[in-house]
Order: sequence, then structure tokens, then C-alpha cells
Amino acid sequence: MEKLALSIQGMSCAACAARVERALQKTDGVESASVNLASEKAFVTYDPKKLSAPAIQAAVEKLGYKASADAESSAADADKARKEKEIQNLRVKFIIAAALCVPLFYLSMAPMVTVVALPFPQALDMMRHPLAYALVQLALTVPIVAAGHTFYTVGFRALWRRSPNMDSLIALGTTAAMGYSVYNTVLILRGHHHAADMLYYETAGVIVTLILLGKTLEAVTKGKTSEALKKLLGLAPKTAIVVQDGEEREIPIDEVNVGDIIAVKPGAKIPVDGTVTEGHSAVDESMLTGESMPVDKTEGSTVCAATLNTTGAFRFRADKVGSGTAFAQIIKLVEAAQGSKAPIAAIGDKVSAYFVPIVCLIAVAAGAAWFAAAGDIEFALTAFVAVLVIACPCALGLATPTAVMVGTGKGAENGILIKSGEALEIAHKVDTVVLDKTGTVTEGKPEVVSVEGDVLQLAASLERYSEHPIAKAICGHYKGGLLEVKDFRAIVGQGVEGVIGGKKVEIKRGVRVYADGVYIGRVEVSDRPKPSSGAAVARLKEMGVEVIMMTGDSLQTANDIARQVGIDRVLAEVLPQDKAGEVRKLQRGGRKVAMVGDGINDAPALTQADIGIAVGSGTDVAIESAGIVLMRSDLTDVPAAIRLSKKTMTNIKQNLFWAFLYNATLIPVAAGVLHIFGGPLLNPMLAAAAMGLSSISVLTNALRLKRFKPSP
Repeated sequence: MEKLALSIQGMSCAACAARVERALQKTDGVESASVNLASEKAFVTYDPKKLSAPAIQAAVEKLGYKASADAESSAADADKARKEKEIQNLRVKFIIAAALCVPLFYLSMAPMVTVVALPFPQALDMMRHPLAYALVQLALTVPIVAAGHTFYTVGFRALWRRSPNMDSLIALGTTAAMGYSVYNTVLILRGHHHAADMLYYETAGVIVTLILLGKTLEAVTKGKTSEALKKLLGLAPKTAIVVQDGEEREIPIDEVNVGDIIAVKPGAKIPVDGTVTEGHSAVDESMLTGESMPVDKTEGSTVCAATLNTTGAFRFRADKVGSGTAFAQIIKLVEAAQGSKAPIAAIGDKVSAYFVPIVCLIAVAAGAAWFAAAGDIEFALTAFVAVLVIACPCALGLATPTAVMVGTGKGAENGILIKSGEALEIAHKVDTVVLDKTGTVTEGKPEVVSVEGDVLQLAASLERYSEHPIAKAICGHYKGGLLEVKDFRAIVGQGVEGVIGGKKVEIKRGVRVYADGVYIGRVEVSDRPKPSSGAAVARLKEMGVEVIMMTGDSLQTANDIARQVGIDRVLAEVLPQDKAGEVRKLQRGGRKVAMVGDGINDAPALTQADIGIAVGSGTDVAIESAGIVLMRSDLTDVPAAIRLSKKTMTNIKQNLFWAFLYNATLIPVAAGVLHIFGGPLLNPMLAAAAMGLSSISVLTNALRLKRFKPSP
């Protein structure tokens, strides 16, 4: 399977996003598809043997939307420029519409205001010159409608395809108001001057103007939800200094190839990943690891793209370029997370799929019912237009993705990479955190603290063939001569064995040494806890989360580390293949489990857990298996990730509540339910303003997540 990210232009509401998603999911060869209204992106997993990327684009464009495949950061820059241009175009359209809407509104409403005598041009007096009064309003309204022409082209096209969206509602409502007004203008032209009382040009003009204002504010606010990604993109260097034939030449970053020798000057950003070949310096890697202290780099050291060189100068060989760099992978991770959906979004998706068609039926029913009951076409038209305009499901479609975008972006700013909306949602339900010991709770640099019996030479001789951190600690501690070993064998998760001096020597878990099956002593190896481990455990306990440490080490060693950091429950001497089973036992007991680890042997447990959390300094396999990656390798980020999840989910629930309440309350009002009992009928212009404000309120609420701080 391959993955494709598409930028989609032309989606106006949740109904559009749902329609594109359904069409992609039904396409033969597509395994899964997720469409995000807030980021205007689609993420598709497909079988390249059955389907091509251009065919997927064509499937989207067949629906009437524009689709383009995302490339690397250059495409992200282009996407940013496109969105800025879109905001500028919307702003210009709104200014034009507003400039014409003010005199239109004044012209139509001033004759009705009797409390205050407003100045009014006599040549446009409704009673004396009704035709001039109507034609001037028509002349002011036409350019306003032209400024909002996309509502009509997109809306009626969607209606024609039997998939009405937000634009369809606006197009239907304003066209009804405009058409009825033109009809009455024709009547005036024929001498029926009383028809001047039945003009609704200002309704169409004001609605389009307010929708343009709402769309402009929405576009600006949506742009702010992805600021974290923009900050990350801003860290990427645009050029590199390549050494060719002994000379240094500056070239665009896209032209750097694997194997090129690159020169890095003091204060410059490192353009790609590579290995230092000459020179030395200290590099600020805080954007990758969160570690504020610069890291020394000498010949043989690895360097990463977008990190900052400090005072020295050096040259390095390019090992990974373009999308292969660690920085590019982080960008992809954040972008995919921001475009993914939390499971809770399914509620809004289901409602949006049926919402617009139902609203159209309600609007027609309300208009027909009022006309049948009162015989008043104006009143019926007001109810019809008000229902169509008030019911736009924009707020519903933006409720979840905007919060996910801000939440994942805020996590990325603080070194917490949340790989999906699903991971973001699940994390807040966690009530049990299982911590791997070595490299997670501890530094991962074990040291020999004591030796029982004359076994150090035997242990070092045997362990020199092992890559285990404990083996390296023993070999590093022993400075004497080594013995010859025959038939060396490593037993995964249990120890090593071999023949030394004719005897079968075994070193088992807990570094217990046996010769021909007889215990002869042990080497005690201890690993210091990370400085942050104790604080992280205490914070998790304060949150009501049980903390368990799971390790393959002996119970004595595990208990010693657990005591130092405040962990009450220990699962010791657990074989690598049994770690996932231990997590499964906890889950069967009704626990929501987060597994935190860094090694290959943790990968099955990370996958088995409800949410896997990988320490960023760990292996690629562990990171791939996890839903959350802690780039700083700091355990205090575990409670921070859970807190961020809780804050985001609270925000989503607030957004969904207000979006549902808004539609559930105002649609009946617009349909005239209150008017039956002597209450008011919602004016279509107020409906347009309320619709715009509902979307802005949801977006603004999501932006409150930007105030999140990792420490409470």
C-alpha cells in the first residue's frame, strides 16, 4: 500500500468533506481515506497495482473540486502562499460587497425607520419614484452577488449532483430572495407600484456580504490553527554550501545529493542529515530533541537537518536528503496528525452526511406551510430563506479538526509528536502507564557496582561477544586479559553461554554466573534513573494514573530502581516475547494502558497497548510502533501528553456541543415555530450573521489550546 496526501480546494463545509471522503472510500483500490475540512487535505492509502495517484486526483476533481498532490516542504510553502492569496481575494471581495451593501441596506431600511428622520434622496423615494427605488437596489445588489459568485457556481453544481452543501443553501436562499425581488421590480415597471413594498434585494446583498465576512475571518483563523507547522517549516534551510573540486558553492537545498560534502559555517543551519568528515563544533539540536545544551560534534558524529551550528566550522557527508531527513519525517508526522481524524469526529461526519438534504426539506416545508396557513408569500419566503441560511453545518465540520490541528501542533512545539487524531483521543482515557526500565526510566548506561566471587574475568570473556548494554558495562569495567571462548551462544532475554577452559559457563538474567551448572557468583550491574523519572511518576500518580515498571532484569535490580523513582508495582524478569502478554492481562482487567518504551523488544507491547509512547532516543522500530513519540526522551512528557489529550478532547466536546446546540435551537426559530406562539420570526440577515459567528466561535475556542503548557 502507498500513501498520498492531496490538497483540495473548493470545500465549503462538512458536507463537502464527507462527500469527497465517501467518493474516495468507494474508489476501487483505496484502502482508507480521510478528508479534513480545516486543513483542506485528504490522506489516502491505496494499492498502486489497482490505482494511480493521478486517478485519485481525477476522482476528486470529478466531484467539482480542485486536487493537487502534496510534495515536500516546497509544496507546503506553495500551499501557504495559495492560502494567503485566498485570504487576500476574500478580503477584497468582502470590501467590495460591504461598500455596496451599506447604501443598499440604508436605501431599503431608511423609509421604514419612523422614529428618527433619516436624510434620504427624494429622487429615490419609494412612494414617489418606486421604479428608481427598485432599479438602484438591483444595481447595488448585482455586484455583491457577483463578488460571491463561487457560492452559486459551487452550490448549484453540488445541488445538480444531488449532494447539496453549504454553498447550495446560500445559493438557494439568496436566489429565492433575489428572484422574488426581480419579479416585483417587473411588476413596478408594469405600473403595480405597491410591489415596492415587496423587495428583498437587501436580504440577498446582506447575506452574501456577511457570508463573505465570515469566510474571510474563518480563513484567517484556520490559518492560525496550523501555525505550529509553519514554525517548523520556517526552521528548514533553503540552501547548502557544497564542496566541489575543492571549491565551495551555494546551491538550493533540493539539489543536494547523497554523498555530497557540505561545509557548515558558524551560526548556519545544517541543510541535510549526514556524518562529520572534518572539523568540530557544537550543534544546537533543541528543535529536534528539546535539549537546550548544544551537542559536541567531531569527526564521525551524525548531524541532522535544520539543527543550528554554533561557533565552530566543519564539513560533513550528506547521508539523507529531501524527504529522508529526520526533520522531513517530523514534518510529515505532524502534517499527517493534523490531517487525521479523532474517532469522535464520526459523530459530526454522520450528522453532516444527512444534514444539508434534511435542511432543504425543512426549508421547503416551512415555506409551504406558512404560505398555506397565512397566504403570505413574503412571510413564507422569509422562513424559507432563514432556514437555509441558518443551517449551514460549517461549525459542525470545523469542531473536531481545528482542535486536533491545534492540539497536535502544540504537542509538536513541546517535543510531543502525536501521530494521529486517534492517538490524541485515546491518551486522555489512560489509567495505567507501563514503563520499560532500561533507556526509559533509566539512562540506559549500566555500570558495574559490585562483584560476588571471582567471576569478573569469566563474565567479561563471555560478554565481549554480546551487544547488550549490560555486556558492554561489564567489558568496560574489566581491564585485565580475556580468556578464549568456544561455542558462544546468546539466548534472547535469558543470557549467554559458552565453553571456557573446558567448562560450560552460563551467564543468566541478573548476571548470575554458572560453571557446569554450579552457581559461582554474580556481577551486580545498576543503571541510574533519569533525573526526570521521579517527577514524571509523581505527576502521573497525582493524575490518578497507576504506574508499573516492566523489565527483563532481576526483581532485586528492578525493585531498587522502582524505589528510587517512586514506582510501587514492578513486573520483573519478563521475557521480550512476554511483554505484550503482560499488557494484554492488564487490558483484560479493564485497564486503559499506555506502554512507554524505546527498544525493539518493546515494539510488540507498544502495539498491543491502547496507546504506545516511544522515547525519541529509541529505535526506529519502537517509534514506528507507537502512537506518540517523545522527542526529548523525558518522561515528564508522558503526563504532559495525557493532559494535552484531555484538554483537546474537552475542547472538541465544547465545540460539538455549541455546534449542535446552535443548529438544534435556531433552525426551529428560523422555521417560525416561535412565531406560532406569538414570538419573533428570524430575519434572514440575522441568520447569516449568526451562521458566520458560529464558525468563528468554534475556531476561536480551538485556538485557546495554544495556551497549553506542558507543566501544570
